[in-house]
Amino acid sequence: MDVPELHPDLEPIAFLVGRWEGAGVGGYPTIESFNFGQEIVFGHNGKPFLTYTSRTWLLDEAGAKVRPLGTETGFWRQLPDRQLEVCLSHPTGIVEIYVGEVVFHKIELHTDVVARTATAKEYTGGHRLYGLVNGNLMWAYDMAAVGQGLQSHISAELKRVGDFVPDTD
Repeated sequence: MDVPELHPDLEPIAFLVGRWEGAGVGGYPTIESFNFGQEIVFGHNGKPFLTYTSRTWLLDEAGAKVRPLGTETGFWRQLPDRQLEVCLSHPTGIVEIYVGEVVFHKIELHTDVVARTATAKEYTGGHRLYGLVNGNLMWAYDMAAVGQGLQSHISAELKRVGDFVPDTD
């Protein structure tokens, strides 16, 4: 199968491309702390954006999967001057647009727009930090939701477990 060439505009975020897996921790004032597993896939089709899918699941104390947690999917667009736009959609009725900047292998994003369906939980904003550290993808997410101000929610360390394989469709 032929892998399309990465669009040259994506060079600043090319380090993200591939399949990543790992574990993290989470908590928030309205919930108990927890451990989770995660898989993230950054792909591309040769056009000037990355595709993005993240799946998480609750882990027990032994590290075994208990049940699915969150899922999100979207697109990452590199702009001039190392600026970045990210559009994310969640099956819980939330859509987010993040804006931010790439500096070497560090990405910092904050919500520019949040839209919610009538049945979605209250969520007003987020801040995400991604970085490549010793070959691993480290990330942290701060959230403002359910009457709480922006504060730490989840973070994880992921290892690259595979190259990107394009869809055959």
